[in-house]
Amino acid sequence: MLFGSVLEYVKTKPTAMKKLIVSISLALVLVAGQSMAQNRPMHEIHAMMVYNFTKYIQWPETSGEFVIGIIGDDEIYQTLSSWYSGKVKGQRKFKIVQIKNASEIKSTDILYVAKTSSKDFDTIKAKVDDQKTLIITDKNGLGDRGSNINFKMVNNRLTFELNKASIEASYLKVSAQLMSMAI
Repeated sequence: MLFGSVLEYVKTKPTAMKKLIVSISLALVLVAGQSMAQNRPMHEIHAMMVYNFTKYIQWPETSGEFVIGIIGDDEIYQTLSSWYSGKVKGQRKFKIVQIKNASEIKSTDILYVAKTSSKDFDTIKAKVDDQKTLIITDKNGLGDRGSNINFKMVNNRLTFELNKASIEASYLKVSAQLMSMAI
């Protein structure tokens, strides 16, 4: 995979070079993701981006599985599960779980709230407010209401907005590279 090769290469370079290489790699992936939207279903693009966000956000040290919960979109759940379940992030394996409603939410590292479940956003957010959970949504306006990352279509291109204050309140750290790509 491109990121694996880039990350291995980056380990041998000075810090300034590392930042440049990582920035260029992230830009290429996000631009490629946007251009692939014409060739791939949107649920696949969202799944790829959710996975790639994990590379540019730092969670507090924990053990066990790295859990990505999906609420409201069977296709994204199936795609993430088939592509990334069992892969490793640091010392933790990815586990993809499907969540039917807010009452089923347990501890997750990432919680993707699909557009179809956005009507319950405030309830969902309240369930994870005390957790170190990255909330990713797909509906205009949810970035302002506390979503950490919100997908948006701008000029027929998939983009994302990033709520830095909300991310910091979740005890997560986001890389400058990812912030620079957000709107």
